[in-house]
Amino acid sequence: MAKKNNRVVGLIGIVSRMANWNADFTGLPKTISNGQIFGSDKALKYSIKRYWEEEGRKVLYIRSYKLGNGKGKDVDKLQPRALDERYEDLFGEKVSSSSSEVLNRLFQCVDVMNFGATFAVKDQNIGLTGPVQIGQGFNKWDSAAVEVQDILSPFRNSNEKSVDRDATSIGKKTTVDEAHYIYPFSVNPKHYDHYTEHPGMEQFEGYTEEAYEAFKQGALIGATMQNTNSKSGAENAFALFIEFKDNVPAYMPNLDPYVKVRKDKERTVYDLTAIDPLLADVDEHIERVEIYVNPYAADIELSSPRAHFFNIFTRTAITQGNHGIAYQR
Repeated sequence: MAKKNNRVVGLIGIVSRMANWNADFTGLPKTISNGQIFGSDKALKYSIKRYWEEEGRKVLYIRSYKLGNGKGKDVDKLQPRALDERYEDLFGEKVSSSSSEVLNRLFQCVDVMNFGATFAVKDQNIGLTGPVQIGQGFNKWDSAAVEVQDILSPFRNSNEKSVDRDATSIGKKTTVDEAHYIYPFSVNPKHYDHYTEHPGMEQFEGYTEEAYEAFKQGALIGATMQNTNSKSGAENAFALFIEFKDNVPAYMPNLDPYVKVRKDKERTVYDLTAIDPLLADVDEHIERVEIYVNPYAADIELSSPRAHFFNIFTRTAITQGNHGIAYQR
């Protein structure tokens, strides 16, 4: 496994049509104080971790269940595992008192390698800042509207005090008619370098190209793969990856404020042209710019000559004019 040495910044775009990409505890789409809809980084990370888990990779920070605790009335009750129980389930051993041993185990988990970890259990209190940092995904489609549907349950209300106890219960499903969540992200491959110098960590080489490729694949397909009742209708729309040259200390700001979303008839247009000057300013430090997009429903506007366009489903290169796309070049 080769160590990764170059920084990456970019964007991940999630489109949600008649779905609820990220709900708050009331069931409504998450909003900030002024009412703007957003999706938390946890929602995006969850979709990526679910993808990794289905791929058979080790994922530590995801809910899993056990049947009871072997005691009393809970002997046959389904319940979530605790963190140390999840660790034991993944590695077949209890958490060691040796921090280097635990770290070597944690770095075998693809989510820890990318997103970091807070591992606070008996005998251990480890905090890892992950190389991949994802910001909040603000909706850029100003016409987004919340839709609430009444749903009739096939079962009566079992609450004896309810006035409707003899009738079937009614629930609600809340969705957004259409929203476009734009997430910024950055990848700093040096975050784990100092762990390579710790005693007992001789085999650890830091953040790897393999870990980055796993993140990249999850960023392109994680949302589309989710098919729960509330997430059906939410999918990966596009992603931008700006890769710098090896060991170049080049930086860019979060790119989501520079994105605009509009419609061209039935197609969605993601206008990234405000990013062009930023790319020009650091052009000598850039190795490659990749854009993945759903070419059947969306267009990307970006004039950088470094940009290479790909079909987000097939990963094949897209040339100007394919599938009715007219990229601004």
